[in-house]
Amino acid sequence: MSTTRQHPPGDRGPESDGARAGAGGGPDTAEPEGRVRTLALGSASGIVPLARDFTRQALYDWGWLPAASADRRAAAEDVLLVVSELVTNACLHAEGPDRLRVSTDAKAIRLEVSDLGAGQPAPRTPHRAGRPGGHGMFIVQRLCLDWGVVRTPGMPGKTVWAELAAPS
Repeated sequence: MSTTRQHPPGDRGPESDGARAGAGGGPDTAEPEGRVRTLALGSASGIVPLARDFTRQALYDWGWLPAASADRRAAAEDVLLVVSELVTNACLHAEGPDRLRVSTDAKAIRLEVSDLGAGQPAPRTPHRAGRPGGHGMFIVQRLCLDWGVVRTPGMPGKTVWAELAAPS
């Protein structure tokens, strides 16, 4: 799995600030490949539960929930866990998250958490399952089809993205 793969323009990578539809937590906006929602997180309190609730509502609106089978329920729970891990990492290691973007098409759901931090997220190696903490990016790596970091040259911060398979 990639940790720094850069998407070419138009390949589902993050758009520039001027091109973002629905930025600032407004209503979701249709995209050619699917649906998208954004949520501003900058000064919110209770950011992790807020991000999970926002994502859970999107999953309901997009038909992932209520889940008709155990596999579909597990897929939705994986999405919520990855959102929690990405937002928590931004809180702990990157001066807090700025924005959450959730988008979906028929094949995958993409989660993006933007922050102003300069660090580079990576799973801790070696992974020590018995120790507290340090499991966030390991969990993301294990649950996701792919994940990575996108930086805009000349701009502070980054966007950490992760993609999970849509339930069949």
